[in-house]
Amino acid sequence: MATAAKKITLSSSRDIPFNQLVISQANVRRIKAGVSIEDLAEDIARRTLLQSITVRPVRDADGNETGMFEIPAGGRRYRALELLVKQKRLAKNAPVPCVIREGGLAEEDSLAENIQRAPLHPLDQFRAFMTFREKGMSEEEIAANQFVSVTVVKQRLRLATVSPKLLDVYADDGMTLDQLMAFTVNGDHERQEQVFERLTQSYNKEPHVIRRMLTETAVRVADKRAQFIGLDAYAEAGGAIMRDLFQSDDGGWLQDVGLLETLVAEKLRLQSEAISPEGWKWIEVAPDFPYGHTYGLRRLRGEQPTLTEQDQVTRAALQAELEDLEQAFTDADDLPEEVDARLGEIETAISALDDRPEVFDPEEIERAGAFVSIDPTGTLKVERGYVRPEDERPVETSAHGANEAGAIEAHTEHDAERSNSEIDAAVDAEEEDGLKPIPDRLMTELTAHRTLALRQALGERPEVAFLAALHALTLRAFYSYGSDTCLELDLKIVSFGAQAPGLNGSGLATAVDDRHQAWVAALPKEPGDLWNALQAFDSDSRQTLFAHCVSLSVNAIYEAYNRRPRALTNADQLAQAVDLDMVAAGWAPTVDTYLGRVTKARILACVREAKGTRAGDRIEHLKKGDMAEKAQELLADSGWLPEPLRTPGRSVEAVDETASIASDRSIDEQVADMAVGGDEPAMAETELRTEADAAEIQTDAVAAE
Repeated sequence: MATAAKKITLSSSRDIPFNQLVISQANVRRIKAGVSIEDLAEDIARRTLLQSITVRPVRDADGNETGMFEIPAGGRRYRALELLVKQKRLAKNAPVPCVIREGGLAEEDSLAENIQRAPLHPLDQFRAFMTFREKGMSEEEIAANQFVSVTVVKQRLRLATVSPKLLDVYADDGMTLDQLMAFTVNGDHERQEQVFERLTQSYNKEPHVIRRMLTETAVRVADKRAQFIGLDAYAEAGGAIMRDLFQSDDGGWLQDVGLLETLVAEKLRLQSEAISPEGWKWIEVAPDFPYGHTYGLRRLRGEQPTLTEQDQVTRAALQAELEDLEQAFTDADDLPEEVDARLGEIETAISALDDRPEVFDPEEIERAGAFVSIDPTGTLKVERGYVRPEDERPVETSAHGANEAGAIEAHTEHDAERSNSEIDAAVDAEEEDGLKPIPDRLMTELTAHRTLALRQALGERPEVAFLAALHALTLRAFYSYGSDTCLELDLKIVSFGAQAPGLNGSGLATAVDDRHQAWVAALPKEPGDLWNALQAFDSDSRQTLFAHCVSLSVNAIYEAYNRRPRALTNADQLAQAVDLDMVAAGWAPTVDTYLGRVTKARILACVREAKGTRAGDRIEHLKKGDMAEKAQELLADSGWLPEPLRTPGRSVEAVDETASIASDRSIDEQVADMAVGGDEPAMAETELRTEADAAEIQTDAVAAE
């Protein structure tokens, strides 16, 4: 006869007065996690206690019940109830629903309750939040109701932009939460599904790859073109903006690149039309011009107009208001939003008054032009007053110079055919008729003597030689015509034939141009006045100007068609002499500047050199495009430089091969641990995977051997 299976008897439950409950030392939870006690108390006050507390009778030394009950599992709920009692919002003897356990170990109860708790799946949380919103609750109300941040609510609701097919894949564990969140950057379901299909054929399925694939045809909001037209104008024209709530996206991406370029071109055209009435012969318009686009053009020297009396009063009032606000908020850690906005308005207004456009000679304007473009910050950039060589006025000579030149020219051909005796006889004849110009040949002989004497004298006066060289170089660097010097010194300012990405808008280009313009303002307008001006300069000013002029002639560019190994060797010597630091100068290895334009072998070599062998091994399996992207992340702030940019003698920072590595435990194991005690476990997987990815990027492991 078969024996009937023994039936399970569940633990009894009943309400126990709160003042008969105490925390058990057998509670395994020691670390605070999840929702705070305060938030849990508020939740209980709103919804009452949703889950019973597990308790065990407290017995005396003889094993008799004392009437008190200890809590091995449910300590946080007890602390929340205790807080409500202290706040006099709950009676001391309020009945608390409890499950009374007998037998076994108290620690077993505590551990089992925490471990066996299944965290809410993020997709279920998303669907619950969607239900709340459909019932009329705002994001802020949902966040307050569930005691989570508004950001968490927005992130969960953002999953509504993901294709239902991909949500099903995620529900079946076909992708991670990080991967799913990456798809929210582009709300086009068809595009999302196309990218997912591409991922099935790819080795690299990391979230940053998904984001890149979804935004590869878009333009970042931080792009200067987007800043120039403004997001409001782009949106009003029907442009769409993609945003990423899960990662820093610098404001998102503009999807319609064609519309963006049309709006930029139209706004630049309108700006150029506003400048046209100034009378310029030509105006060139482009979002960006290559570095050195003004080389070979003469820059007009204008005058900055003086401020009107009204403008002076306005500027003084703005300056006073600025100083008052700064004084009032000197000790404030954060400025109020309205104060910060007002400070920005004042600084902009003062800058507009101080940076007034120069006023040029109307006759000069007729042969000069202007460049209209966008600066790196997205602000309109107008470069006025550049004269092309073909538009220059013919050089005029003085009356005395013209007469003498004509006389010399008349004698030149004839003198060349006569002997010295004939010339002497002619001079005697001319003297009888009055004073005549000196014959060309005699002038040559006389000035030859003077030239040799000047060479000898100048060689003994280093300070005058330096002044003469400075004069000649300055003429070449700042004046279109360098004929006001007798020194056969030349200064070649080489233009950049091959434009490196971002060169024109770089900090280096701005610094060089600012320094040049500062000297333009300090030097006289006419080249004939330069010698006297340089004589009046002190020694430091002369040396600084000399350094600037010489710097303009530096040409350390490698050109395949023009091999100059000795020049490049000298460039190394020069770099060493000035202790050149290209990292401090602003260069960094990116996909555009280096990594995307070299072979995979070179990418791996630079990562291994900068971050260690293990870091290189991690990305070795990737395709070139993905490898370059990952290498850019790895090399960020590493100080690594390719060989052509290194200065001899400057040490390269060594790789820290003793850096610790992240635990090898699986993400799933760590998620399970976090779920043990957290009342907000839905974010566990996201946080751990983010930390693991950061550790993989930033940490170099020590080789096992």
